[in-house]
Amino acid sequence: MEQQLLDVAWLDAREAVTLAELAQICALSMDELDELMDYGALAPLEEVRQERLFSAECVMPLRTAGKLRRDFDLDLFTVGLLLGYLNRIEALERQVRSLQAHLPGNKSAERR
Repeated sequence: MEQQLLDVAWLDAREAVTLAELAQICALSMDELDELMDYGALAPLEEVRQERLFSAECVMPLRTAGKLRRDFDLDLFTVGLLLGYLNRIEALERQVRSLQAHLPGNKSAERR
């Protein structure tokens, strides 16, 4: 049996990635990412030496949206809408976890 090698890197959400890195990580072309920026679904943090930098926080939703695009043959405009919803879902999940941590009788809050 042939062993598969995985290319794994720990990505801190506070870090920044270039457009080329984002394209490689998310399996989308740079043209597709440019189109998502045109739709307003993806925004660079800043431009350093004519290279756009993006928050690493956008990697997971973008990978998910790209996978759904391939699975369901979605156009990029739909991917842009989907990306907005995935980001909103993530923000709401963080808010729910934060609120749950403050509830009386919460086992995870009592362990602290």
